[in-house]
Amino acid sequence: MALPLPLPEAAAVLAALLLLLICTIAHVTARKMPTLHRHEEEKFFVNAEGRKEPVPSIHDPPTRELSVVVPSYNEEDRLPLMMDEALNYLEKRQKRDPSFTYEVIVVDDGSKDQTTKVAMKYCKKYGSDKVRVLSLVKNRGKGGAVRMGVFSSRGKKILMADADGATKFEDIEKVEEGLKNLQPWPRSYFRTLLMYGFHFLVWFLCVKEIRDTQCGFKLLTREAALRTFSTLHIERWAFDVELLYIAQHLRIPIAEVAVNWTEIEGSKLVPFWSWLQMGRDLLFIRLRYMTGAWQLETRKCN
Repeated sequence: MALPLPLPEAAAVLAALLLLLICTIAHVTARKMPTLHRHEEEKFFVNAEGRKEPVPSIHDPPTRELSVVVPSYNEEDRLPLMMDEALNYLEKRQKRDPSFTYEVIVVDDGSKDQTTKVAMKYCKKYGSDKVRVLSLVKNRGKGGAVRMGVFSSRGKKILMADADGATKFEDIEKVEEGLKNLQPWPRSYFRTLLMYGFHFLVWFLCVKEIRDTQCGFKLLTREAALRTFSTLHIERWAFDVELLYIAQHLRIPIAEVAVNWTEIEGSKLVPFWSWLQMGRDLLFIRLRYMTGAWQLETRKCN
């Protein structure tokens, strides 16, 4: 005669079955990496004169000291404040040090408003060699937009900066100074600047020793950007966490630096559902790498 399991043992069996079910779901539902293919219209920038120019490639040798990638979705209202502050800093720095060269790449992530038109005003004012607008055919998500901008950049160092202007550009120099203090990785350095987020789940599931993964102000060397973004699977809100997870597994040094940050109204996050989605993504990042559904591999964007 079969006897029922005691309650603690039954609970342990149920928990094990639930974990197995979640692992199976995570593995089976894992998509291959999002396509890195560009639509034909995304292979060109429109310059200040209205002519199309082919986008550069991150696989080409760098020709600028700094590339600033600004992912933008329906940011016609908040973008001007950020661009004014950023370009004011970058121009002053270039006057101070003529060897310092830069570019700002605004990636319009399929906006339904006048984001591209607003950004093009800065292209015309400063010239298309300094300000470029990459308009995506459809919305890819913040991670996808950042990746397309990174893969189109010319800088030795690549900075991700949110369009809301929450972080001040003068803090870049803190980040660059700290970069010199990192221990070298055999192939390059990785520099990440972060500020607020969902700490415990990130620490528990994915990324250790980083208190904050969600600040949109991150600086990478060109080679680190190529290796991490080529492997990235997640294109929406939790892409920052996977980016850091990849960097840690590639043994790329990561540093965290305090910067001035101001909350700006107009966030695209819907509090409850966005946190729920990010929590799910965090769990699946861990499980999909753990079960081998996702691999660390480098690919080239076409």
